Amino acid sequence: MNGDGRESEGGEEVRGARRIPGPRGAADDLDLASVPLPPLPPPGGTAPDEAVPDQSAPKPERDEPEPPAADPEPDEPEPPAAEPEPDEPAPPAAEPVPGPGPDLAPAPGPDAADGGPADRSPEPFVSSAPVDLPHQVLKALLGAWALSACSAEETAAVEDHLTGCAPCADEALRLRDAVGLLHTDGSLDLDPTLRTRVLDGCFGRRPARIPVPEWAAPYDAETARLDALLRDIGDSEWHAPVRLQWFEEERQVSRRTSVAGVIGHLMAVDGLLSAALGLDDPLDGGGAPLDPTERTETYWSATRRPPTRAVREPWRAQSHELIRTASFAGRNVAETSVSYGAFALPLQDAALDRAFECWVHGGDIADAVDYPYPAPSAAHLHRMIDLAARMLPGALAGRRGTGLAGPAKDLVTAGAPGRSLHLEIEGHGGGDWYIALDSPAAVGAPERAVAQVALDGVEFCRLVAGHISPVEAAAGQEGDREAIRDVLFAAASLSRL
Repeated sequence: MNGDGRESEGGEEVRGARRIPGPRGAADDLDLASVPLPPLPPPGGTAPDEAVPDQSAPKPERDEPEPPAADPEPDEPEPPAAEPEPDEPAPPAAEPVPGPGPDLAPAPGPDAADGGPADRSPEPFVSSAPVDLPHQVLKALLGAWALSACSAEETAAVEDHLTGCAPCADEALRLRDAVGLLHTDGSLDLDPTLRTRVLDGCFGRRPARIPVPEWAAPYDAETARLDALLRDIGDSEWHAPVRLQWFEEERQVSRRTSVAGVIGHLMAVDGLLSAALGLDDPLDGGGAPLDPTERTETYWSATRRPPTRAVREPWRAQSHELIRTASFAGRNVAETSVSYGAFALPLQDAALDRAFECWVHGGDIADAVDYPYPAPSAAHLHRMIDLAARMLPGALAGRRGTGLAGPAKDLVTAGAPGRSLHLEIEGHGGGDWYIALDSPAAVGAPERAVAQVALDGVEFCRLVAGHISPVEAAAGQEGDREAIRDVLFAAASLSRL
């Protein structure tokens, strides 16, 4: 066959022959013997090249069998119907003919002689056949196949290839799984426990040569969580207004600052721990006050311009240095005294106090920038509640000394069980504590309990932080009403700027 498809192998001219659409091999690989022959036209629809039949000739009867068609030459394809020469007049229109019998094909329409739609054979086998593509092309199509972006022929070719190629089948499964991740409806916020699980897995495989002390773990975790929040906010959000709240005597007070101002406050108070460990104080030590509120006011007043996100780096470097120094210092450093001016705490409790304040102020920042910020882990929250419960007898005695709490009713010797309040913390980080009511030197005991208060763990921490009033805090109360009131107000008095 020549390039224009007008001559057959025998040299006989064939006019009007239609090409079969669809993919096919290269010309060098084409075997004419393997090319499927075009379907035979319906009986009576074509005529020999030398003459055009009379359209008015009688048609065969329904019961009369159609004469058999001549067999084509073995090596020569069946010549299709010839179309009239351009100079010949068109044949007259065909007269209506009766419908086909049960054994006869439908008669061709009026366009059959012109190669119109009536003589076009259906080609479903072409569109459903897989495209014959090389391995590298099919491998390149795997991504589009996983996204359902291939054509029908390409999809059929790829899926046919996957049944016999194991490497491509594995790659296709990985790509299809990856596409599933692109359409997830889950939240993009990270699981708050992800950091802990990753660190636990890392330390399980390769323990740290010098681990972080257990008592410093809450401070390490809360500074890391707050730092993750700060990395995720924009420059303008560092100036978002934040209202800090705490209790003084019987009333709630507040102070307005910015996100950057809160981080400066945390850095200034953390300087108390730095000084206790022999590190540099961000307020240059010496004449710097010890009271946390005074230190914060000193830092804010010394800042010539409103603080910006530049405060994050020195605060984070300071927290890292505190944890590193405590880790290298060994066990004895846990009992180092840290002075807060009016009171002092051992370093292990001071670190827990700083972890608590870091979480509370992290929540204040998150509220200001509309960001989710969950509570600490149950183990860390339990230790924070325990610190507040241990500080309550001293706070209660201090309020009693200023006339803000009722007088002691049953003094006992130091270390003996005294009147107690059963503090029941429910839910996250919960437990049971017995608070000595009449003297910090007494020991709380279940058998001397005269009242009971039930609170949710996070709610109790909000009370200690001064974020809710004592009147609104208790979920359940039973027993001595005066003792209950004194303990709830003593809890709120633990809050400060």
